[in-house]
Amino acid sequence: MKYPGIQNFINGTFVNASGSRSLEVISPLDGSVLSMVPLSDKADLEKAVEAASKAFPIWSKTPIKERVRVFYRYRELLETNMTQLSELIREENGKTFEESKAEIEKSIELSEFACSLPQLVTGELLEVSKGVECRTEYHPLGVVASIVPFNFPSMVPNWTLPNALVLGNCMVMKPSEKVPLSCAKIAELLKEAGLPDGVFNIINGDAEMVEVICDHPGIEAVSFVGSTKVAKIVYSRATSNFKRCLALGGAKNHLIVLPDAIPEMTAANIAASMSGCAGQRCMAASAMLAVGPVDHIIEKICDEARKIIPGVNLGAVINQEAKERIEKYITEAEKQGAKILVDGRNSTVIGHENGTYVGPTVIDFVTSDMSVAREEIFGPVISIMRVNTVDEALAIENANPYGNAAAVFTQNGGMAKYIADHASAGMIGVNVGVPVPREPFSFGGWNQSRFGVGDITGKSSIEFWTKLKKTTTKWNPEAGINWMS
Repeated sequence: MKYPGIQNFINGTFVNASGSRSLEVISPLDGSVLSMVPLSDKADLEKAVEAASKAFPIWSKTPIKERVRVFYRYRELLETNMTQLSELIREENGKTFEESKAEIEKSIELSEFACSLPQLVTGELLEVSKGVECRTEYHPLGVVASIVPFNFPSMVPNWTLPNALVLGNCMVMKPSEKVPLSCAKIAELLKEAGLPDGVFNIINGDAEMVEVICDHPGIEAVSFVGSTKVAKIVYSRATSNFKRCLALGGAKNHLIVLPDAIPEMTAANIAASMSGCAGQRCMAASAMLAVGPVDHIIEKICDEARKIIPGVNLGAVINQEAKERIEKYITEAEKQGAKILVDGRNSTVIGHENGTYVGPTVIDFVTSDMSVAREEIFGPVISIMRVNTVDEALAIENANPYGNAAAVFTQNGGMAKYIADHASAGMIGVNVGVPVPREPFSFGGWNQSRFGVGDITGKSSIEFWTKLKKTTTKWNPEAGINWMS
């Protein structure tokens, strides 16, 4: 093993889990064993929640300006340690180094936004009647939990922890058992930045730990990012235990391409969107709706896809199971009559033959009844469906159960506005293949891509991580009483 065994992080200290169950942490790059991750049990979670509960009274009463100073220092540490953090993501997730570095850069931006929260949660004060004032204040919830996925080992943890902690909560985080190394490093940096012990804790585990978190009476709110199937389960279980829950699921993002789209820009955007992070992101281009005569653009998409080489500028998928599942989708589509224009099956990287790579794949003449058209593939694959009109394209987009992203490529402003207005998705792109909002705008989809109210980042997240207190005050009895007092 390259790294020591993973430990839980409780009350500012790395500690061993109670039980003996564990899993290997395997690098998708070459199949090597990086570490061992424990599968913690309920007793471990009890210790983490107890530590967070003890830390909460002092942390929540610490002025927000002082809480923010921790994240000023944390932001600097992310920047100082960028190379090491990026390499860690590359090893455990399989991304390219540049993609891994982009995760840390986004984590820095998320921390910068958290540092702006004192200006956003000042509350309101208004004299509603003579001598009568109404005032609002944001208060933290208490101990909260964040369950994060494998595809963004640093960015998604930083979707939740800076905002939740700056707003005065204490947190228990469960990283994906596939990529626990980055989360442990985050804990180290937070401690170095001066975060008090117990405010942030890590419990490693598998699906069993997710269930225990959803059931724990000491946890006030749960955020989750993962597949729609699991998001539904987490949301149902957490809310049935009277917790707040925001659970983000999967997606099937549609890109609508019109004949007047700029070929070079469109092709470069679509190829990057479908293959970035090996397609393992909920904002990846998954289905292209080709409206009318756009063969000249499809040819350029294929040209761009052929420039994307596994092991060079394309990372690995997370494991062998994922590789087999993705390639099965491609083979099934081919058997059903689709045409494989660029084939990424059976990809290997010399010197890394045990790595789990799938090359960029472009599939044409896909029909809406095929599984590649309906299901989230989570790999570097794009399925092209041919349609005659924009309304036909929108009908296909709106019929899909998900709702993270939709994009249109055109030079017609009116048509772009029409599609943006009618697409059933929470994030829309116009000539942008991955329409992820930048801070302070929030991340969140619609339909079966999100369960719960609000978004997970940006200003929208304030409502999720806090509760509002309203105080009405009157000091002048001589003013008498009216309907407002």
